[in-house]
Amino acid sequence: MNDASSSATNQLDQLKRFTKVVADTGDFESMREFEPQDATTNPSLILAASGQPQYSYLIEQAIGEHAKGGLSGQQRLDSIINRVLILFGKEILKIVPGRVSTEVDARLSFDTAGTIDLAKRLIGLYADEGIERDRVLIKIASTWEGIRAAEVLEKEGIHCNLTLLFSLPQAIACAEAKVQLISPFVGRIYDWYKNSTGKEYSGADDPGVQSVGQIYDYYKKFGYKTEVMGASFRNIGQITELAGCDLLTISPNLLAELQAGTDPLEQKLDEATAKQSDVEKITLDEKTFRFQLNEDAMATEKTAEGIRKFAADMVKLEQLISEKAEVPVA
Repeated sequence: MNDASSSATNQLDQLKRFTKVVADTGDFESMREFEPQDATTNPSLILAASGQPQYSYLIEQAIGEHAKGGLSGQQRLDSIINRVLILFGKEILKIVPGRVSTEVDARLSFDTAGTIDLAKRLIGLYADEGIERDRVLIKIASTWEGIRAAEVLEKEGIHCNLTLLFSLPQAIACAEAKVQLISPFVGRIYDWYKNSTGKEYSGADDPGVQSVGQIYDYYKKFGYKTEVMGASFRNIGQITELAGCDLLTISPNLLAELQAGTDPLEQKLDEATAKQSDVEKITLDEKTFRFQLNEDAMATEKTAEGIRKFAADMVKLEQLISEKAEVPVA
């Protein structure tokens, strides 16, 4: 393992030496301040940003562009929402040098064909703006149906970020499908174990940290190209324990905490070490995947909960835009 030089100005700068830092926000000013490589969005983040006055112009632009035309009702509303997602993504890509993740409607999490159709539509809308598909990751929930959709999309050169991922079977299925990137949710795993056991976890004992470490070791051991991006952090201890992970997506408040911290930061995950780990290869078909996921109460509950929350926030976003555009919600 490597130590960052103690002469580094802060922990965020040190972390960037080992790991690509990604902004987990829809707030443009935070991205400018912390200079991440990539940025991720989801329905909850877009909803939060849409309610802020400084971003209302994007909503108004999307609505204005649909003032005329043949669409009406739900079709018009869907088209406006897709346009809002693209406008946010386009602005983000003016700030970050890398990629933006744009999420499909969580209500399609068990609809392979529907996910593929919407992903292609979103990529087409980005293309209309002159944005190449290599700068966009389509975020899809790590259900069996979502992973199958991602497999098809990757073969067509549409890269995917498989989100709401809480277990090794989900990670293995994603790697076998050759998806570009996965987002295991560190903080939500921690939340479940803390609530279920009543214990406090920190450092290397944190179940969320352990889950990402296990996935990282498995991927590097068997040479998978899928990138691992730890997500959903509750404290900087979880982040520093995963220094060396391919990417980490971090909220603005924790980016600020890292920027203010000056303690030396040690690389904890390392590809060469992972390749030497004692890990057995696991083979999964649909039945095995579903059974192993079912056996993991935490992963089952947190995946379902995450889908419900993102779906609910998409409904709220629909309602917000419906009121502004005077389009009835179906």
